[in-house]
Amino acid sequence: MDKIKITSFEIENVKRVRAVSLEPSQNGLTVIGGRNGQGKTSVLDAIAYALGGEKYRPSSFQNSEGMAPGSINVTLSNGLQVFRGGKNASLKVTDPSGLRAGQKLLDGFVEELALNLPKFMQMDDRRKAGVVLQTLGIADELERLDQAEERAYNERKLQNADADRKKKYADELPEFPDVPEEPLSAADMTARMTAALQANAAHAEARKHIEWLKVQVRQGETSCNQLRARLAELTADLARQEQETADLRQTLAQAQQTPVEADVDTAAIQAELESIDAINSKVRTNLEKRKAMDIAAEAQELAILADQKVRQIREERNALLDSVKMPLEGLTVEKGLLIYKGRQWDCMSSMEQFRVAVAVCRRLKPECGFVLLDRLEAFDLGQLQEFNAWLKEQGMQAIATRVSEGGECSIIIEDGCVVSSDEHTLEEEIADVLSKDNEEDIGGF
Repeated sequence: MDKIKITSFEIENVKRVRAVSLEPSQNGLTVIGGRNGQGKTSVLDAIAYALGGEKYRPSSFQNSEGMAPGSINVTLSNGLQVFRGGKNASLKVTDPSGLRAGQKLLDGFVEELALNLPKFMQMDDRRKAGVVLQTLGIADELERLDQAEERAYNERKLQNADADRKKKYADELPEFPDVPEEPLSAADMTARMTAALQANAAHAEARKHIEWLKVQVRQGETSCNQLRARLAELTADLARQEQETADLRQTLAQAQQTPVEADVDTAAIQAELESIDAINSKVRTNLEKRKAMDIAAEAQELAILADQKVRQIREERNALLDSVKMPLEGLTVEKGLLIYKGRQWDCMSSMEQFRVAVAVCRRLKPECGFVLLDRLEAFDLGQLQEFNAWLKEQGMQAIATRVSEGGECSIIIEDGCVVSSDEHTLEEEIADVLSKDNEEDIGGF
């Protein structure tokens, strides 16, 4: 479908306008210039009222100095003639065949933002993004993904904090490399001590028995010596005693042939038993550290999974945005905000903001091929030329105002009337101005 544009307009006695007529360029910029308060914006307001309906009715339609009733005539490229005028500023829409129509027909192809671009530009950033997403038909799905991403992001943030906290706790716990892996058992240690004491008691008893045997031998030998003195008398006793003594020697020899084990060092066991609490405290600390490290590792794994979830949602979101054609190359939506060439709205230049707004307006109703732009003073001549070239590339018509009386203006308005107009193209006018500026710079040099 061909874009519908404004072929011409004539305005008389409306607001500050006394008499203005113009055939705007069908592509690119048509700039209405003049000083402040001369009626430039009134021209745009009149066109908006003619095409947009009662919601654009000025509070004072009639020019207070005009004798004739106010009137607005707009001719569109589809052949429609739009007239507003008379006492009540009533609307009359006529098609090429002479048939009458009304506001409903205009609403079918005239985009509201084309008449009131500041409505979009003055929205908060999230509403701007919402308008774009609604036109693309992905607002609900993108909102779902944004909410999912926010939840996943918060979950990842909490998980990372938890993992860091647990790792820090594990790292700060002391570790003792010279202790057993498991706590010592006091019962086992006591049993070992009891066994050692019993063995030592047996050893002592054996040594005591040997000493007793030695005493007995000595006593026997003494008796033998005594008996020998009494040999004659005690022959029989001597023989018996010698036999007993021989038996005792044999027993002694057998006892001495059986080695007695060295005593178990109970001091080491006693020291170990006394230090068991300290050792077990270190063992428990080591066990707690290993447990804390395991918990920290699990928390780190959860943090990695949370990060993967965030990336997955972002990839899904990017795929959704990639699946639709944005109104303008370089324009996207991130976290509910419009981003153009990597910059948010407040960081865009004035020309970038206008470019984004015009692109959104065009996307809302592709059949609407024009847009009204007020106050282009922020553009220098180079930017005007660049913006004009972009509009032409897009096949868009823009009727704009600018506080200026320079050659870049198609017409100059003074006191509600056209005081000068130029049939040169905007590019030619700007090129002439820039050329003159360069000549003055060279002459001054």
